[in-house]
Amino acid sequence: MKQVIVVNEALKLPRGKLAAQVAHAALAGFLESPRDAQREWLQQGMPKVVVQCDSEEALLDLQRQAQSAGIPVAPIHDAGHTVVAAGTLTCIGFGPAERARIDAITGALKLVR
Repeated sequence: MKQVIVVNEALKLPRGKLAAQVAHAALAGFLESPRDAQREWLQQGMPKVVVQCDSEEALLDLQRQAQSAGIPVAPIHDAGHTVVAAGTLTCIGFGPAERARIDAITGALKLVR
């Protein structure tokens, strides 16, 4: 089990803002997952990675792939109070779900640095 958060690096969010958006995605993804997946993920130490893509279109494509594969997704749209306009898609939480299923969709993406 693992969770993956994919962020839109084209937005060039300040790292504090990025951290807040990732936290939103991690919690929302957890809440979207089935109870048994939640329990197993918690027991395994809540493994997660934060990776990047280069556009909103790329994020939306990953979301469609995950939904087709039955992986829980949690798109995060910013409230617009600080850095980006209201409704901007900043990141998406995938899972927690089985590692192989998530890796099939997000495994080639680079880690956020």
